[in-house]
Amino acid sequence: MNHIRHLLGRIRLVECELRDPISVDTLIREERPERIFHLAAQSFVPASWNSPIDTICNNVAGEVHLFEAVRSHGVDCRIQIACSSEEYGHVNPDEVPIKETNPIRPLSPYAISKVAQDYLGYQYYRSCGLHTVMTRTFNHTGPRRGESFVTSSLAKQIADIEKGKKDPVIHVGNLQAKRDFTDVRDVVRAYWLALEKGGAGETYNIASGTCCAIEEVLQKLLSFSTVQIRIEEDPARLRPSDVEILLGDYTKFHRKTGWKPEIPFERTLEDLLNYWRSQP
Repeated sequence: MNHIRHLLGRIRLVECELRDPISVDTLIREERPERIFHLAAQSFVPASWNSPIDTICNNVAGEVHLFEAVRSHGVDCRIQIACSSEEYGHVNPDEVPIKETNPIRPLSPYAISKVAQDYLGYQYYRSCGLHTVMTRTFNHTGPRRGESFVTSSLAKQIADIEKGKKDPVIHVGNLQAKRDFTDVRDVVRAYWLALEKGGAGETYNIASGTCCAIEEVLQKLLSFSTVQIRIEEDPARLRPSDVEILLGDYTKFHRKTGWKPEIPFERTLEDLLNYWRSQP
């Protein structure tokens, strides 16, 4: 909390249940926000396989309730919709790096829900005049990332082994999947710029423009540790279908806003590992 303590006096938290239209309507009517960063969702891809309809209902209904409240109360605000590179799904070898014009071939219930969020943002812009900006963000990580996500899971396991809290065995899923990682701190800058300079009704990729296999990520993390660790595949961490490669082209967003990633991936991973080392 120390790194955000200087902001605490400027933050006011208001509780709202996005799945309840009355709760959302009340919030928007009373607060009349100028900027909305809509990141609330069931965001864990494997969980969407276990509860597909819950993921789709949660992610789609919450956004519709938000749009309807803004529309019905005539609130003049800009809305950023946190979409996902998972929408692209199956990508052919000749289709990388992925541009916003790439075909949409989603491969999970989560990806389906994000496609719906993406297209709803465009529909409410065209039909109702809402100032929506959709960001298809590729993988991003950094300190405080939830442990269910791959980079954090690997880092936490290493930290726990170093502390003697678990045996020197790290459990992994598909290590061959290739992903485009951006530091979360760069992504936060991108989201702000999306509303400051992005075009209404437009969709932008947020990415680093480079990618590496999860196996490479694991080896980078292991290089920061002196403990001898064995690697074992865990069938429970494998998905029914997985996207082979996600490599993004952020040219459109860079031309519109000037944004580009600034934090090296090695620093991101080292900061993430040190975060888990600092936890009790």
